[in-house]
Amino acid sequence: MKTTILPADNEKSLYRASEILKQGGLVAFPTDTVYGVGALAFHGKAVESIYAAKDRPLEKAIPLLVNGLGDFGKVAKDIPPMAMKLAAHYWPGPLTLVVPKDPILPGEISSKPTVGVRVPDHPTTLALLKITGPLAVTSANISGQPSPKRAAQVFHQLNGRIPLILDGGKAPGGMPSTVVDCTGREPVILRDGPISAEDIHSVLA
Repeated sequence: MKTTILPADNEKSLYRASEILKQGGLVAFPTDTVYGVGALAFHGKAVESIYAAKDRPLEKAIPLLVNGLGDFGKVAKDIPPMAMKLAAHYWPGPLTLVVPKDPILPGEISSKPTVGVRVPDHPTTLALLKITGPLAVTSANISGQPSPKRAAQVFHQLNGRIPLILDGGKAPGGMPSTVVDCTGREPVILRDGPISAEDIHSVLA
């Protein structure tokens, strides 16, 4: 497979990316945290191919990106009030919320009854999501390797494994999102990130 790099700030590039995604392919692109590689959230075979491209363990769930708070309900059911409060405060931004998933999501997303959801604060990602709808997205690296901050770093790791990389320059955050499990009575930090535990608790206080 040949891996092509196109400029992210180009309408034709976004159209090409959306076409690849709709055909079940994978595309890497910048987000507000690091570069991610994504597939259509409701395309099980495409989501499955993310694991192969990254050499990712199958037991690790893949989080979802959505275009805005209004799309939260497209991928989640019975969203806990604390999750809605955190989403309203921090989205778009580097916060992934683990909530009960909609049963219509393919099993390749997660074998568990939950899913991680986030709205990214990056114009390229939001423009792509507006065209495609929810995407299953994880960092665009070989599993266990450093999360890429630039398109060249994605190419170094995933060249020949995915068809397209959108080059949007350096990812502004450079650090994966904070992950918070909202399915219990209290929030549980599953992964530290740009938003601290203190920040989370202050919003919910």
